[in-house]
Amino acid sequence: PWWRPTWKDKVALEPLSLVIEAGGVTGILGPNGSGKSTLIRILGTLLTPDSGHATVFGWDVVNQPRAVRKHVNRVSVEAAFFKELSPWENMLYAARLYGYGARGTRKKVVDILDRVGLPLDTLDEPMKQLSRGQQQKVAIARSFLTAPSLLLLDEPTTGLDPRSKKEVQRLLEMLRKEREVTVLLCTHDMDEAAALCDRVLMMDGGRVLADGTPDELIREHGGGDLNATLEDVFMHLTGKRLDVEEEGGVEE
Repeated sequence: PWWRPTWKDKVALEPLSLVIEAGGVTGILGPNGSGKSTLIRILGTLLTPDSGHATVFGWDVVNQPRAVRKHVNRVSVEAAFFKELSPWENMLYAARLYGYGARGTRKKVVDILDRVGLPLDTLDEPMKQLSRGQQQKVAIARSFLTAPSLLLLDEPTTGLDPRSKKEVQRLLEMLRKEREVTVLLCTHDMDEAAALCDRVLMMDGGRVLADGTPDELIREHGGGDLNATLEDVFMHLTGKRLDVEEEGGVEE
């Protein structure tokens, strides 16, 4: 019989009730170990929950995972590539895995790479020679091969240098404005969440502590300070600063 071990002293994600409206960018904000990546993996059918019920566009993530995967793609901080191959070759390889034939695929790949702003002179360079920001652009481009309705972004800018981080954030801002896809963004970067997200969920210890637009959260939990930031809101809700928590955080 199928069996999985359980550790009752550690709950990665407490019960929550959550509805994500189609369109726009919803941020899941919290430190490592807060449960945000666990939530993303459940919605992406990469992790089976011990209990509860989750659907994506009406499809059950446990009982109908194949249907869910047709509508969802995920980009994470540890996006994997064939580093000796070029962005062009990695994209064509991924397209074949998705079942696309040669006809029309090459033009589609060029269009997607152009859309994410990858410089033409990098298309034939080995992935290992690209900056981290450019590699993340390729990861996001790859996710659009299937025209996903929901894009799950798990810490897409973590570990990037400031320039690369700005490049990826500009791409996410473009997606937010176009509203052609629903984006769920996991991050512990407060400024990133404030700039990119229409709605923010603050999580800690596997629980959702607050939910609203950045302005609503600041107004309700900012202690009456009109100049308060999301960092101040997190401090008010948890009694700790997110940047300090990250230094000693536990990977999810």
